[in-house]
Amino acid sequence: MPTIRELLLARVDDPNPALAFEDEVWTYAEYLEACAARAAFLLANRREGPFHIGVLLDNVPEYSMWLGAGALVGATLVGINPTRRGAELARDITHTDCQLIVTDHGYRSMLDELELPIDSDRMIETDSDAWQKEIAGFSGAAIPADADSEVDEKSTFALIFTSGTSGAPKACLCSQGRIATNGSILGQMMALSEKDVLYCAMPLFHSNALVTNWTPALAAGATCVLRRKFSASGFLPDVRRYGVTYFNYVGKPLAYILQTPELPDDGENTLIRGFGNEGAERDIERFQKRFKCSVTDAYGSTEGGVNVTRTDDMPAGSLGRGMPGVVILDPETCKPTPDARFDDRGRLLNSEEAIGHLANEAGAKNFEGYWRNDEASAARVHDGIYWSGDLAYRDENGFIYFAGRDSEWLRVDGENFAAGPVERILARLPVVTLAVVYCVPDEVVGDQVMAALQLEPGGEFDAKAFDAFLSEQSDLGSKWTPRYVRISRSLPMTQTNKVLKRNLRNERWECADPVWWKSEKGAAYRRLEAADVEAIRQGFQKRGRESALDGI
Repeated sequence: MPTIRELLLARVDDPNPALAFEDEVWTYAEYLEACAARAAFLLANRREGPFHIGVLLDNVPEYSMWLGAGALVGATLVGINPTRRGAELARDITHTDCQLIVTDHGYRSMLDELELPIDSDRMIETDSDAWQKEIAGFSGAAIPADADSEVDEKSTFALIFTSGTSGAPKACLCSQGRIATNGSILGQMMALSEKDVLYCAMPLFHSNALVTNWTPALAAGATCVLRRKFSASGFLPDVRRYGVTYFNYVGKPLAYILQTPELPDDGENTLIRGFGNEGAERDIERFQKRFKCSVTDAYGSTEGGVNVTRTDDMPAGSLGRGMPGVVILDPETCKPTPDARFDDRGRLLNSEEAIGHLANEAGAKNFEGYWRNDEASAARVHDGIYWSGDLAYRDENGFIYFAGRDSEWLRVDGENFAAGPVERILARLPVVTLAVVYCVPDEVVGDQVMAALQLEPGGEFDAKAFDAFLSEQSDLGSKWTPRYVRISRSLPMTQTNKVLKRNLRNERWECADPVWWKSEKGAAYRRLEAADVEAIRQGFQKRGRESALDGI
């Protein structure tokens, strides 16, 4: 099993472009020199305790250089999410025991407002004159040879926070061996070579960017083009400017790019392939046709533990087939759920019994745990089984379908069901570009279904047409109809383009966006007014359920 350090050492004298950013380019030889200088700085400034280096930066060259520096000396990079603020940001930094923070002037002001157990002189502003003078003193430093005996495949390369869409982010342990191996395998699968140009607009603090772009580029000797932040309108111009052949994504970027004005020459570009997670099937098809490239969407998570492989004969909407040991289990019995059954239109008929937890009976050894969170680690691995935290179902031929996160169960009138299948149904409505389903409290007990819909630019919500559309969906469960429908021009997102469902749940129907609702079962949708909101709250008070409105 290779290490990130070994992948870097293999490129020491490589003249091929390693890194491109705006108008600058670094060869691999130049890039390794920059990494070595920062590695020497780290060793000179190391303190007792975990060798954890927090990085709070956008996708700029310094981020990539610190990744390389940490790998060379066995330091652990902590990817800090810049969308976090205040106490949440302080919690992330403190929880991961960072002894240095690498940032820039723009983000430094955020840190100065926090109470952190880190001295101000341990916070590096990479765009400051002081830092340029400091790092110049390490110019020409040799790559530390002593690290050969200290860095191995089990050395922790990074602490990567989970997205935190449903709760406080957990810091996942990612070893040099696991990241190097997974990235190298993906590069081989995508047939990447030194001639390829990889476009990285997904944030480097997330595993998607590291495993599906930065590491494959390093392993193949290809060029990695960094974009400071993702821009839908900037995507195609960047592809043409740099000659991009490959890109990665996670979440909704395909949908956002497709919302840009379509032009007759969109297909005239250098793109060959893309790889990502959680793209909608309709968006993948439209993207491939419009930009004349192939897109591979696969199941993946920061923690690892479950592998699902795509095949040429996989049905529409499937993730593919699981590797040996991958199963769909009932969490109560730890036994496999029944196979999914579909009607002649391919719609799921037995969701309640078929949907279970995606698990791996042979995958516990691949999960490396969470930093200082034994409870969360134990929830992932118990009874000798790795539990992914995701919901899924499997057909009679072994193809697996994603059904949401395990935090996305809803319980309505005593019936449990997952949000994923409901979201897929709502996404069939042509005007909808993004459908999100989540639970909100019921006045009496359990949950009610709420949906947040993001519409196409210029699209309007027609309550009567929406009701009629729902009545035509033969696979819409009797409890699945949303009681509340929120119409948003944009939804709260993590920086990795995952919807923050916890925010939506906490805002419920008391939000700034317009909401339509059914006052009772069977009623028509109508606009929720201030008087309705007050009447709903009084209903909770009468039943002693005010606490259900305090946040979920």
